[in-house]
Amino acid sequence: MAILVTGGSGYIGSVTVDLLRARGDEIVVLDDLARGHREALDSDVPLYQGSVGDRALVQRLCREHRIDACVHFAALCYVGESVQDPRRYFERNVCDSAGLVGALADAGVRTFVFSSTCATYGEPAQVPIPDDHPQAPVNPYGWSKLFLERLLASYDAAYGFRFCALRYFNAAGATEKRGEHHDPETHLIPLVLDVAAGRRPHITVFGDDYPTPDGTAIRDYIHIEDLGAAHLLALDRLRAGGESLLCNLGTGQGFSVLEVIEAARAVTGRPIAVEKGPRRPGDPPRLVANAVRAARALGWSPKHADLRTIIDTAWRWRLAHPHGYARAPAR
Repeated sequence: MAILVTGGSGYIGSVTVDLLRARGDEIVVLDDLARGHREALDSDVPLYQGSVGDRALVQRLCREHRIDACVHFAALCYVGESVQDPRRYFERNVCDSAGLVGALADAGVRTFVFSSTCATYGEPAQVPIPDDHPQAPVNPYGWSKLFLERLLASYDAAYGFRFCALRYFNAAGATEKRGEHHDPETHLIPLVLDVAAGRRPHITVFGDDYPTPDGTAIRDYIHIEDLGAAHLLALDRLRAGGESLLCNLGTGQGFSVLEVIEAARAVTGRPIAVEKGPRRPGDPPRLVANAVRAARALGWSPKHADLRTIIDTAWRWRLAHPHGYARAPAR
């Protein structure tokens, strides 16, 4: 039996593929490669280039590879872009994903691990955010993920389609082989490291008047290897007959934008210029996870919670891969 990993050539997907293969699982990757990288997968990993909404393709993969579980990473994930082009986000993240789930159900697959997000909570009324916090997204990206959570719950009730929806906070860091390479890049840590590496002139701090100790927004940063490990535990829970689960994945620690920049200066030993900018609409002052449910239900706890350690792994990968997964430009 094999596990279908959608979006397996992406940032978190590729790390999870490595972890699954390291313990002996058979993996098949389905990815349209629109934002992933073939180079993020070992050459012997079966990769099918296509849409998760292609029901015929999904059912063929289920037959030919005897798929018995799916880990679903494939999605668009930029908040600002989702506001500018909501149709694209709902078609890709909701419609295509609904087609995937339907095709899997028709093929007899009943084990599904879903890459969800803390963006489903919107502006939190309580921080750290508990797993049962009311969900009221403030952007189409968050709504698209929440819609699929609701679909999965309905499929569980009607068809016994078991799932784990893992609500990420801020993914960060790198392993020795896999790191962060987005185009465009929107995440704070790689942008800060771009400045340290001389690829950007400065980092813009959006808002310095939040109700936080230093005035900048606070986020919970979680290492991608810890995220990947949670997916393995979620799979094991479902395969052992466990009930469906929705839970947060985070460290429970929050770091401000300025704290991240200072930590990056310490790790890299390089200057990082800062410019101030206005707040971005919809950016809450604090997003920090209460991940008690993941600890209790999955036995999960982050092993790389120290901010400087997380940044150091990202910096080491950046130094080893100055152009990410892309080839160096010809001279």
